[in-house]
Amino acid sequence: MKQLLACGVLGLCAGALFGQGVGGFDRAAATRDVSAVLDALHHDATVADESAYLALFAPEGVFIGTDATERWTREEFQVYVHKRFATGQGWTYVPRAGMRHVEFDPTGQVAWFDEILVNDHYGETRGTGVLRFIGGEWKIAQYHLTIPLPNELADTVAHLIRLRHR
Repeated sequence: MKQLLACGVLGLCAGALFGQGVGGFDRAAATRDVSAVLDALHHDATVADESAYLALFAPEGVFIGTDATERWTREEFQVYVHKRFATGQGWTYVPRAGMRHVEFDPTGQVAWFDEILVNDHYGETRGTGVLRFIGGEWKIAQYHLTIPLPNELADTVAHLIRLRHR
């Protein structure tokens, strides 16, 4: 019995070392798959491909924009995307190499990420979010776009926001 237990523990450790979790979860492959979804999201937005872009979102997906008022369900976001993409113009956010991090829950069914992006208008931005593995595909359950605020500017920006809301 002790030998069986030792073999099981050794197998779990070896699986973790080589990216295989319990139940055959391949962390490296899942990371590549999640990254491919995020890369497709940015590409589809750049070329204004509405159907491909929206297909990347889970049915309960939410998009949170940079403004405090921008929290859209998939259906609400679809209206915004349609208006913008119908003009043939999307938006371009380019992921900065080596600045995307992907993590998974123990089941391998939920992933969360953060990434640094560059946009011609806003400069450096950050995307964060959650994906769920649904029907054999990774789908975006939440995407949140922010503009990272340097600490030394925080007081000034907070003051400007307070003035705006008076």
